[in-house]
Amino acid sequence: MRPPPSLLQRVRAVAKSRVCANAETLMEIAIMIEGQDGLTWPRWQRIAPLVEELGFAALFRSDHFTNQEPPDKDSLELWVSLTWLASNTRRIEFGSMVTPFSFRSPIFTARMGKDVDDLSNGRLVLGIGAGWQVREHALFGLPLLPLGERMDRFSEGVEVVHSLLNSTAPVDFNGAYYQLQGAQLLPRPQRPGGPRLLIGGNGLKRTLPLVAKYAGEWNAVYLAPDRFIEVNAHLDDLLRAEGRALGAVRRSLMNGLVFGRDDAQLRERLRGRDPAELQAHGSIVGTPAAVKEQVARVAETGVARLLLQWFEQDDMAGLEALAHTLL
Repeated sequence: MRPPPSLLQRVRAVAKSRVCANAETLMEIAIMIEGQDGLTWPRWQRIAPLVEELGFAALFRSDHFTNQEPPDKDSLELWVSLTWLASNTRRIEFGSMVTPFSFRSPIFTARMGKDVDDLSNGRLVLGIGAGWQVREHALFGLPLLPLGERMDRFSEGVEVVHSLLNSTAPVDFNGAYYQLQGAQLLPRPQRPGGPRLLIGGNGLKRTLPLVAKYAGEWNAVYLAPDRFIEVNAHLDDLLRAEGRALGAVRRSLMNGLVFGRDDAQLRERLRGRDPAELQAHGSIVGTPAAVKEQVARVAETGVARLLLQWFEQDDMAGLEALAHTLL
């Protein structure tokens, strides 16, 4: 008598069916890893193949030198890890969430982005940001800049990346932070315009206008469903003002996740935090039934892809249980 299929085998079978039949009709579920929270090669090489095998749509990770509060933890370098991922997965999209111009040149970001995208046969999502974590910039002597100047630099950097990826002619740019004279990326990206440009953040005055002008994807961060609907409607208005189609910008959302396979594990992972308060600030919290219900509510808002932060980097059984719950 053959033994019953394992949970992983059952999840893989369901995932294959879903990817083939329903990828265009359901909100996609992606996993997001905080790389500064102890990520190493052994962990990354376990997580990435499993995310693909389980049927998740994508895998993203942050770009930080170290964690926000001491003591320091391991932090695998982002672009080296994405280059490995490009050659060691076949289906999932992947990307930076997000790579900051406070310590990444937009010129190198564009070059690395288009080459990693080509290596992966067009699966990279190029997430970019202004930078924010004070501690890592202080430790390594990196110029974070005051917020206004930081956003000015980011605005220039977005234009530089967009121009280099999209222009077939040499690019000239004369800004306060970046200057180009006849610059071009060769060879040209295999995908016209290179990887999809993602801008993350909820800022109505500076971030959303940049999304409407340059991005192919907006990633909202820690928004409860009602607030996402409001900010998303504002982005629609900005897109109309830019003369772009509403469908030109994909809408994704990154939220925290506290997932317990049962009540006891959930209590352990909450560590005394109030689930209702976490949910009010955008996190998904609960055992499988509750998580499934909260994710369904997010899907009703028009989010095309939900990125769930997976903080338990050694809990592969939990990742399988999450796939079984949501996919």
